[in-house]
Amino acid sequence: MAMKSPDTISRPTKLWNRDFLLLWQGQLVSQVGQRAFGLAMLFYVKEATGSASLMGLMMMLSTLPGVLLGPMGGTFADNFSRKKIIVFGDLINGFFVLSLAILMYMIYTATGLIIGWLFVVATAGAIIFAFFTPAVSAAVPDLVPEHKLDPANSLNQFAIFVSLFIGQGLGGLLYSVTGAPALFLINGFTYFFASGTESFIKIPQVIPDKPKKGSEAFKAYVSDTMEGLRYVWNRKGMRILFMVAAMLYLFIAPMALLLPFYVEDYLKMNAAWYGYLLMSLGAGSVIGYLVAGAANIRGRAQSRLIILSLLGASLGMGVLGLITVPVIVLGVIFLVGLMAGIFMVKATTVLQLAASSEIRGRVFGLLGTLTSGLAPLGMGIAGVIADLANKNIPAIYATCGALVLLLSIGMAFSKEARDFLTLCANPEVKQ
Repeated sequence: MAMKSPDTISRPTKLWNRDFLLLWQGQLVSQVGQRAFGLAMLFYVKEATGSASLMGLMMMLSTLPGVLLGPMGGTFADNFSRKKIIVFGDLINGFFVLSLAILMYMIYTATGLIIGWLFVVATAGAIIFAFFTPAVSAAVPDLVPEHKLDPANSLNQFAIFVSLFIGQGLGGLLYSVTGAPALFLINGFTYFFASGTESFIKIPQVIPDKPKKGSEAFKAYVSDTMEGLRYVWNRKGMRILFMVAAMLYLFIAPMALLLPFYVEDYLKMNAAWYGYLLMSLGAGSVIGYLVAGAANIRGRAQSRLIILSLLGASLGMGVLGLITVPVIVLGVIFLVGLMAGIFMVKATTVLQLAASSEIRGRVFGLLGTLTSGLAPLGMGIAGVIADLANKNIPAIYATCGALVLLLSIGMAFSKEARDFLTLCANPEVKQ
C-alpha cells in the first residue's frame, strides 16, 4: 500500500529538526568512513604489493559501479523506502568492512586472500553508495522547510568537505599509528553507528505498488529508469543545467590532476604549496557553501547568482594559467572554490525544487552518473594531453577555463536555462 504523499504530510517548521539532524549526521559519519576506507585501502595495497596497477584497479572498482548504476540507484530510491536504503546501506557496508578487519586480524600474512576480499568489499561499497547517494539527495527536500532548503544543502556540502578532511587527515594519522586492521575495524563500527541512528528517521514518501511477477517487475524497473531519463531530457532548462554541471566536472578534473606539475614546474614552488593551494580551495568552497545557504533568494536573483558564480569560477580557472605569483594564485584558487561552492549548493536546490518527490531519486541518480563518470575521463584525457603537450600546464589550464567559460556564457544566453533557474524556485511550476 502506498504511503501518504509528502504534500499531505505536515512539513517541518525549522531546519534543525530531528529527522534532518539524524540524516545529516548519518551522512557525515558514512562519508568519513568511506574516505577513511579509501585511504587505508590504497596504503595497504601499496605496502603489501607495491603495484600501481593494483592501486589503479582498486580506484576503478571504487568509482565504476557509481557511474554504471547511478540511474538504477535513483529508480530504486523512487520505488522503495529511502529510509531503508539509507539504513541498510550503512549496515551492509559495516558488515563488509568489519569482515575485512576480522580477516586481517586472523590471518594477516595471507596477503592474496586479503587483497581478494578487499576487492570484494571495495566493489560492494561502491554499489551501495550508488543507491545510497540518490536516496539521501531525494530525501532532503521532504525533511526541511522549503525556505530552508538552501541552508540544508549548504550543510550537506559542508558535511562532505568535513568528511574528506577527517576521513583522510585523521584516517592517515590513525593508519600510521594502528595500521590497516584497526582502521577498518573502527570504520566498520562507524557504519553501524550511522545505521542505528538513521533507523529513527521518518521520511515521507509515496511508494508505488509493485508488480508481483519477476518479469513484470524487471520491465517496470527499466521503464521507470527510462522515464527518469526522459524527464530530464524533455525539460530543456534542466537538461542544460545537467550538461553544464557534467562538463564542469570534466574540465575541473584535469586541473586537479595536473596541480602538482603546476606547483613545481610552473610556479617553481615546493610540494608544501600543493597543500596550501588545496587548503585555499577548500576554504573558499566552505565559505561558498555558507554564502549560498545564507542567500535565501529566489526568482531572477537566484538565476543571476547561479550564472554569475559559474562565470566567476570559469574565469578564475582560466586565469590560473597566466599567473606566476604564488600568493595571487592562492587568492584566485580561493575565489574558484568560493564560486564553485555557491554554484553547487544553488544548483542542487534548483533540481530538488524542480523535481517532484516521486522522481527526484532518478534525477539525482542520473546526475551522479554523469559527474562521477566524466571526472575520471577528464583525468585520463588530461594525462595524455599533458604528455603530448610537453607538460604545458598554463595552456591546458587556460583551455579548460575557456571551455567552462563558453558553457557558462551559453547558459547565460539560454532563455530556457534562465527561466528554469527562476521558475523552479516556485515548486508549483515544474518546467
